Amino acid sequence: MIESSDKVNTGVVSAVRGGVVDICFNTTLPPIYSLLRCGENNQIIIEVLAQPDATHVRGMALTPTQGLARGAVVNDTGGPLLAPVGKHVLGRMLDVFGKVIDRGPPLSDVPWRPVHQAPPTLARRSTKSEIFETGIKVIDVLMPLERGGKAGLFGGAGVGKTVLLTEMIHNMVGHLNGVSMFCGIGERCREGEELYREMKEAGVLPNMVMIFGQMNEPPGSRFRVGHAALTMAEYFRDDEHRDVLLLIDNIFRFIQAGSEVSGLMGQMPSRLGYQPTMGTELSGLEERIANTDTGAITSIQAVYVPADDFTDPSAVHTFSHLSASIVLSRQRASEGLFPAIDPLQSMSRMATPSIIGKRHYELAQEIRRTLAQYADLKDIIAMLGLEQLAPEDRNVVARARRLERYLTQPFFTTKQFSGLEGKVVSLQDALDGCERILRDEFKDFPESALYMIGSIAEAKAKLGTLPPEVKAIASAGPVTKSTIHGQPENANVDAP
Repeated sequence: MIESSDKVNTGVVSAVRGGVVDICFNTTLPPIYSLLRCGENNQIIIEVLAQPDATHVRGMALTPTQGLARGAVVNDTGGPLLAPVGKHVLGRMLDVFGKVIDRGPPLSDVPWRPVHQAPPTLARRSTKSEIFETGIKVIDVLMPLERGGKAGLFGGAGVGKTVLLTEMIHNMVGHLNGVSMFCGIGERCREGEELYREMKEAGVLPNMVMIFGQMNEPPGSRFRVGHAALTMAEYFRDDEHRDVLLLIDNIFRFIQAGSEVSGLMGQMPSRLGYQPTMGTELSGLEERIANTDTGAITSIQAVYVPADDFTDPSAVHTFSHLSASIVLSRQRASEGLFPAIDPLQSMSRMATPSIIGKRHYELAQEIRRTLAQYADLKDIIAMLGLEQLAPEDRNVVARARRLERYLTQPFFTTKQFSGLEGKVVSLQDALDGCERILRDEFKDFPESALYMIGSIAEAKAKLGTLPPEVKAIASAGPVTKSTIHGQPENANVDAP
């Protein structure tokens, strides 16, 4: 991994403070970002971050420092941290050093590149805003993602965050001829193993790379794993001219690792204890995710907001880089509306007439307006019943409930649980379906005919498979107040 010269520059450890090590060099000081090795079998790896004086360097350890003491000999490798690139890393799970952690054979005959790279120059960046189609209806219609942009994914445990990420990987690999990468920053070991197994069972692993800096590893390792993942992604974008889908979980833990390193390095803390260089460090990572003349790296990042405080410095700095926000709702998940994306809280900067077109923009606005009116009417219906609403409001409720069910979608990665074949829906088909529902073309269809389908044309085919009593209830007109909670009276047929 590291090329060593015949004449090795050596130094001596002079101080150890947790993950920060001071080393004295009597000859040549290693440059910033140089990689140093020490300890038994050179298993302790240190990256130089500062040169306090003419004879000392200060670095952060990327590995545990147990057993390291003053006087230990340190070898300068003569170069920075490197990451493996190329087709041989596809289908593998790696750590920050490029070592395989999937119990498979080690990498061989692969090129290595420094993890510290400059963002693409302005001359290379694409100035055209393009939509990144995911094949998932609710995302493409209401919160379109930007090709070469960054989207934040907000969601707690059990609401379908990993399933949504897995489906995006499947669609990217199977239908867009792209490469997918998963970067786990501060990821739990259990979650990493489960995700690897799910990806393998879903058949998306051969065109995917997984790299982890796990939660139990030193902050230096967690701080650099994102740069290593981006170096691999940049190879596929710049050398192979392929689009890359980069999933990062969790970007907050990158900031957290930087805060730990900053404190150990002795830097004066900034507001709320964060490092004073947080904005620069985050920008150095985020600005490498870009759309260029050769390809694009599109990133979806899980974002943790400390104490749900959106004015927290980590959230403020992260939001400034995002072009879309996807919010997962536990309530929608409990109702069986998958993907459980909240269409009213989610947003995208791409949803403007100049980018997505006038028709798409006006349709998205009408869908949001209809769903918002339905949300306002829920309390009234719960207290007084659906019958007390004006006819116009009852029509709004019927449209909104059909829209909610049409925006659900069966996933390829959940076929073994649901028994439903996954669907990829084009943006045009998704828009046509929403437009026809808003025009009341399907007001005589039972809601269950629109649930978990792909394009709107499948609704008629599904209607033919429904029991006669379901069709009878649909043709009988509006149901009673219990419809608002998903169950028409005396029938359990329209629930998702």
